[in-house]
Amino acid sequence: MNTKTNKLGMKHHRFGIGAFSGALLITLSLSIANPAVSQTADSENSQTEKSQWYELNMMVDPIADQALLFFIAMTYSGQADIGECLETASRIDTSDPDSWPREWTATAERFRDLAVSAEKKGHTVSAGELYLRSATYYTAALQRHNDSKAPMVVENARAASDLFRKALKLMNVPMESVDIPYENTTLPGYFFRSPLATGPAPVLIVHQGRDAWAIHDLYLAEAAMKRGYHCLLFDGPGQGEALRLQNLIFRHDWEKVVTPIVDYVMTRDDVDPDRIGLMGLSMGGSLAPRAAIYEKRLKVCVANPGVMSWPDICDGYLAQSAPHLAGLWKTDPDQFNAQIAELMAQVPFWDWGIRDMMWKFGSKSPAHWMAQMEDHYIRDIVSEIDCKMLIMDGPVDDWTQAREMYDSLKCEKDFIQFSAEDTGLLHCQVGAQAISSERLFDWLEENL
Repeated sequence: MNTKTNKLGMKHHRFGIGAFSGALLITLSLSIANPAVSQTADSENSQTEKSQWYELNMMVDPIADQALLFFIAMTYSGQADIGECLETASRIDTSDPDSWPREWTATAERFRDLAVSAEKKGHTVSAGELYLRSATYYTAALQRHNDSKAPMVVENARAASDLFRKALKLMNVPMESVDIPYENTTLPGYFFRSPLATGPAPVLIVHQGRDAWAIHDLYLAEAAMKRGYHCLLFDGPGQGEALRLQNLIFRHDWEKVVTPIVDYVMTRDDVDPDRIGLMGLSMGGSLAPRAAIYEKRLKVCVANPGVMSWPDICDGYLAQSAPHLAGLWKTDPDQFNAQIAELMAQVPFWDWGIRDMMWKFGSKSPAHWMAQMEDHYIRDIVSEIDCKMLIMDGPVDDWTQAREMYDSLKCEKDFIQFSAEDTGLLHCQVGAQAISSERLFDWLEENL
């Protein structure tokens, strides 16, 4: 693992968190590697180590760099282009917290205008492609926005949603926008019907984790349709459109989210009710298995990666990066909040990270958010899963407890371990969507 030394003289490994993982972003302002990695780096003299292919080093901190890689990787599904992403990144002033959302929005608007012009001239395919990339760039702007109450948040979210739908319609993609009943409201979803299906067919339900949106999983929907599967992408509470347009925040009891989704697909004549799969990515690697414990109509469940206990991950990283704060949120929450506030005032990254976490979880304070993470613990109940499980994992993923989850499962199970050679080593195989989806769907063809 490659390590670098930051301005504080502390070592961190680039891309350890993975693009849009679901855990403690606040600790990464100090960016310390885990002990094993640090010891290895110390013995090998990190200054002589060569850079890895995924180290862009274009942004001031590794999370923003990973976000850039995430959007570059969406080139695979035609939702971005390499030059467009890099050109946008080159305009970003890393000393200005507002520069990231401003420049990505400018790129999104430019391609939206090009799409409108192409559509007026009757170039519907080009218009669809341009709208699709514009939608992505509108979401990219919100990945690093400092103010959840800013008008841009709703404006960009609405634009991304509208343009994504418009793009797929112009491109003749067999997608149906659906509003799935959920408690006293609905959840936004996209149902992709495979043109290869001649009767009731399997369906793969997919959701993301803490940061990514349903529309970012288009590559999975396309892979499913090519193989005769239907696919339903959705944003749950705390995610994508549901968060920004409906103010729905995360909840730990994810079965209350997935069961209404399964209820919906069960009403469709084109879905085989005995072949329903669920996949959760990033933080979804904890949420989906939690849902599978209680939702018994699933035939298979996929966790990429598997996560057993977010409180362990959060406490561990806090202890590494700021030992004096470890456990303080329990013993003296007021003091913990005060010290976090000082760090937020000093470091823009902390300011963004803390605010973002509290917004998505509806937290009243940093200490309250840490307490909320205590509910995201499935170590003592994961053995109750009945359906067959697939756990996916990469060696450069700090936020994984995949092997522990696999070992704890009592159901039928399989494990896919990616490697540096197949480039699937990052969190959720960012930058390796091709090999990731191929290995995933080969497994699904054998099990779903």
